Amino acid sequence: MEKEKPRLARLTAILTQLQSKRMVTAKEIAKHNVSVRTVYRDIRTLEKSGIPIVIEEGKGYTLMDGYRIPPVMFTQDAANALITAEQLIRKNKDQSLTEQYESAVTKIKSVLKYTQKEKTELLTDRIQVRNNLENKKTSNYLIQLQSAISNYQILKMDYRSLEDKQSQREIEPFALYTTQDNWVLIAFCKLRTDFRAFRLDCIQKIEIQENHFEPHQMTLQEYLEKCKEKYRNTPDTPLTQDQSTFAVNHKI
Repeated sequence: MEKEKPRLARLTAILTQLQSKRMVTAKEIAKHNVSVRTVYRDIRTLEKSGIPIVIEEGKGYTLMDGYRIPPVMFTQDAANALITAEQLIRKNKDQSLTEQYESAVTKIKSVLKYTQKEKTELLTDRIQVRNNLENKKTSNYLIQLQSAISNYQILKMDYRSLEDKQSQREIEPFALYTTQDNWVLIAFCKLRTDFRAFRLDCIQKIEIQENHFEPHQMTLQEYLEKCKEKYRNTPDTPLTQDQSTFAVNHKI
């Protein structure tokens, strides 16, 4: 087990955690290598220091709506990690992701100390990501789809399969994953009345509809396990293009 963080560093980390999510459980906070009992003591300490923490019984902790903590200063290691992530994301094939990340990381860099800025600029010139050397962008829908997933928005989509078959789908976007340099959207397809996997580089057009759908009551991991089990139990059945995408990406 990793060594427990010093208390001041731990309290600062908990504050950052509370500000980064709508709700944080005691179990999540305990990842700072302390017991749940210690978490309760830390929360009480923060409350006594004037931090307005709201406790929702059986759910977890959240900061009072509207309360903001001054920007957290980055350590040099954390700043280096951001610069490394920036180089990786620049090579991603989705244009919307690279644009939005560069916008976000520019704002983050603005709060770095002067000496940190010098070091991160040096590191930027000393890191090179060798995949996607031609810097190809094959899609521009990732950020838009993320918004549709989080807002439960129905989409209309023009889709051209890998077999060059054109179709129009009305879908309820569920989740996204990336594998082998490709982003894949999992969505409930009303045309097929079932969940399907769609490659973002095959999407021709997306239209966000005004109506919303009811959230699907399962996790992404539950969906993936269900698919693996389904395809294992039907080895002699030819896979559709969407199913083949899933099977190849997950080595089924």
